[in-house]
Amino acid sequence: MSEVKIAAESRTEFGKGAARRIRRADKVPGVLYGHGSQPVHLTFPGHDMLMALRTPNVLISLDIDGKSNELAIPKSVQRDPLKGFLEHVDLLLVKRGEKVQVEVPVVAEGELAPGGNLLEHVLSALPVEAEATHIPEQVTVSVEGLESGASVLAKDVALPNGVTLAVEEDAVVLQVLAAQAEEAPAEGEEGEGGEEAAVEA
Repeated sequence: MSEVKIAAESRTEFGKGAARRIRRADKVPGVLYGHGSQPVHLTFPGHDMLMALRTPNVLISLDIDGKSNELAIPKSVQRDPLKGFLEHVDLLLVKRGEKVQVEVPVVAEGELAPGGNLLEHVLSALPVEAEATHIPEQVTVSVEGLESGASVLAKDVALPNGVTLAVEEDAVVLQVLAAQAEEAPAEGEEGEGGEEAAVEA
């Protein structure tokens, strides 16, 4: 997984007004917590944090006030529902070698069997346990040749070394749904304007 360095500043102002001032300065308010320590309120560079969060479960190396360095992973991200910019970020403090539970995106590859069937992502992200510094960015599942009614269970997903499931083995991850045939018009029904055309004739 990738590790991204971000400079962070401690903050002592709270509330909606303070958050708005922070965002107007192209920065993002956030909180760092974990390991039983008191939450640390921080401010991050908006663009740097936005770019970092494009990678799922990114490992962030925080340089806090130029005095301390901490490792963290994203725990909760709030975005503006209309414009999509970051409003607030919660980070979870982690240590190298420590195992954490995260959700990893599931990516399907391959073509289903012919017939126009549909692939449903029952779990778009798979809950797993992994070392904080070795969280996979995604897991790939082959659906090549799967037919209607087939499903992929959590236990069928190949995981990297050191990564284990944090969900029931029989949990359905993907399933193939039968294509729905178009319903034929009921007997006696005519196309649009058909009745009028018959009368005119």
